[in-house]
Parts: sequence; C-alpha cells; structure tokens
Amino acid sequence: MSSVGLLIFGAIAGAVICAKARSAMGAIVFSLVALVLFIATPVGQGLPGAVSGFMSAVDQASTPALNGSGPQQASSGAVG
Repeated sequence: MSSVGLLIFGAIAGAVICAKARSAMGAIVFSLVALVLFIATPVGQGLPGAVSGFMSAVDQASTPALNGSGPQQASSGAVG
C-alpha cells in the first residue's frame, strides 16, 4: 500500500484529462477510483462516518421544515 498515493494522483490526473477532453464518463470513473483508493487508506477510513454524520444532521434539520411543523423547542414547563 506504499504506492497508493501515486495511484490516487494518477486517478485524479486521469479525471482532469478526461474532463478537459470533455469525456464526462471517463472523468466520473477516474474520480470514483480515486475516492475508493482514498477510502482504503488509513486517513480516509473516517470519511464514510463523517459523510453519514453530515447527512444525519441535514436530515434532522430538514425534517421539521418538510413536515410543515416549526422548529422543535425544549419545553421547560414555564410559560413566558
């Protein structure tokens, strides 16, 4: 796994070359390969958890707006 950085760089370079040549599918494939290689490294292993946490926060924030209810407020029992 010592050369994974070089493979990631090659995949990113391939994506850039495909994008400049206006080959969208090639750029998408190279980008996905780079993403998979990055997640395989120790640095990128936390990425799926971070994306999951972000999507969960967005879901919790948008659900009240989509259901038509106002924001949830904690009730302290005091009327003020």
